[in-house]
Amino acid sequence: MPPFESKNLFLLHLTTPQLLVFETILEPLALPRDFELASIGLPVSHYYFLESGIASMVATSPEGKKAEIGLVGRDGVSPPALTMEAEAFSFDVMMQVGGAGRRVEARALAGFLFDQPAVRQLLARFLQGFFAQVAYNALSNAVHKIDVRLAKWILMCHDRMDGEEIELTHEYMATMLGVRRSSVTEALHILEGEHFIYSHRGLVIVRNRTSLEAFAADAYDVPGVSGRSWPDSGHRSLAAVQ
Repeated sequence: MPPFESKNLFLLHLTTPQLLVFETILEPLALPRDFELASIGLPVSHYYFLESGIASMVATSPEGKKAEIGLVGRDGVSPPALTMEAEAFSFDVMMQVGGAGRRVEARALAGFLFDQPAVRQLLARFLQGFFAQVAYNALSNAVHKIDVRLAKWILMCHDRMDGEEIELTHEYMATMLGVRRSSVTEALHILEGEHFIYSHRGLVIVRNRTSLEAFAADAYDVPGVSGRSWPDSGHRSLAAVQ
């Protein structure tokens, strides 16, 4: 029997024998918006391979302020973790755009990776790219204006979606960027004024991706952030895997 078909880039890189074994411990499920994949201070119970939707990894200050530090879609595994054996995870991870995927129990994944060194190497490649994303997000937060950061973030979401529409509210974008809602509204007006996007009632529509990329410039076009940096994948190539 052939293995299941997947839109997840990590799973697409597995060989047929690897996927046939992995399939036996994977559970398909819906992943609605705000579904929690991991919680700060708790052990990770499952790891998720998204087929659609976007998960955000969020840091929280002692005062309760929140900001997204990285996101994952069908380009990898969430939560991104260096070890399957950590007693507690340091961040919250939740679905910011609802979708679907497959999950595996943490102990079962650890056993699978122990028997599959080639898959461990693939996971390490993904983690390297993800933590490059985290690093460049931190740099962008320090040196770029909010409108440029928002353009970068919209492009990162767009890379992981089919079509041009992304369901995102102003409030959610403000939380993810760690800024006031009014700042997001002003930045959206700038991007709309340039005809890069259209925004209306919790929906962002990408109108001119090429110009949006040019506007985001080096905030977006860096390893781990741009979809072009994904292993063995062309720009926006995942949209063709349908």
